[in-house]
Amino acid sequence: MHAGPRRHFARLIPALAAGAALLTACGPGSGTTKADEPAAKVTVTPAAGTKAAKLGSRISVRADGGKLTAVEVKTDKGGTVGGRLAGDGASWTSDGKVTPKTTYTVRTKTKSTEGKEAAATSEFTTEQPEKINKLTNTPGGGQTVGTGMPVSILFDNPVAKDKRAEIEKALTVTTQPKVEGAWGWVKDYSGKDRIDWRPKDYWPAGTKVSVKGALSGIDSGSDGGWFARDYDFGFRIGADHKAVIDVPSHTLTMYENGKSVGTIRGSAGSPEAPTRGGVHTVRSKNAAETMDSATIGYGNQWKLDSKWVTHMTASGTFLHSAPWNKSLGVENNSHGCFGMTTSDAKTVYDFLPIGSTVEVKGSSSTAKTDVGNGLEVWQESWQQWQQRSALHS
Repeated sequence: MHAGPRRHFARLIPALAAGAALLTACGPGSGTTKADEPAAKVTVTPAAGTKAAKLGSRISVRADGGKLTAVEVKTDKGGTVGGRLAGDGASWTSDGKVTPKTTYTVRTKTKSTEGKEAAATSEFTTEQPEKINKLTNTPGGGQTVGTGMPVSILFDNPVAKDKRAEIEKALTVTTQPKVEGAWGWVKDYSGKDRIDWRPKDYWPAGTKVSVKGALSGIDSGSDGGWFARDYDFGFRIGADHKAVIDVPSHTLTMYENGKSVGTIRGSAGSPEAPTRGGVHTVRSKNAAETMDSATIGYGNQWKLDSKWVTHMTASGTFLHSAPWNKSLGVENNSHGCFGMTTSDAKTVYDFLPIGSTVEVKGSSSTAKTDVGNGLEVWQESWQQWQQRSALHS
């Protein structure tokens, strides 16, 4: 009597079960897990496995189908490469360019649009160029120098004119307090290329100077080669010490903070070989030196031992002791230097640090000293100096 309804209920059970299965298949997750979802695709340039990647480019990382959550780039030399992540998180670019003969390891972490996290590693090596360009900086890191000292960078190899703007942009000078200045390209007395940074006016005493060169991976031209590293050095400006030579009165007067602190009598260049005029920068000093006439174009006329030698030009304009000269303070009869007694030369030597200035007034010489003949950046006006920049328009 109840068999019919029971048979009808039994027939409904499979239908309900099938409907439940259908809902599960069409609902969120559909039975899959994170492990089944595709990870974001990461592309590193230069490509992984490259053994001689071309120089002149930056490292780039791109994530398709997701975002980069971390990028770490290290070199086989122990360095870490900085970079910037794009606003959308999909790409990363290194701050600098790849350097010669370096192996880079790029480690990334990503998160796909579906939320799957993944990590990957890529490695490549750059090519070794025929030439590497290096530089020598003056002053050296950590030095305390005079108020006329420029930042001077001497290159081992030539720098092509069409590469100078890029190199100049990679060089920065930061000062405390802030000081206005500019870079200028110079041909050094040695014949090598040089770039100097000079302040518009003399440095304030106590200024702290930081110089950075993001040069790694930059090409200086076919004759110069590539830069293989960055540079970072700093120095400090010391007390305000200067000297003024008055040629007609045979005197050198020392100034500290603009005030005279002593005058010394000596002998400047003769009318036939006058001391070069203008403002010179002390470039180096020697406690003892042999004055050799052959080095300044006078053949083998003399070799004289001198003490407390302060160098201005690279061509041989010095302040030094001249005990052989019996006309000190009376007659200008040197071959361009300013000679003094040994004790006076020691006083000047101690008073003038490297980077201080010596102004020569009243010289009969009208020849302008070339900027590269020492650290002669003050031979030019500020307007003239600015035109030496590769970025000057």
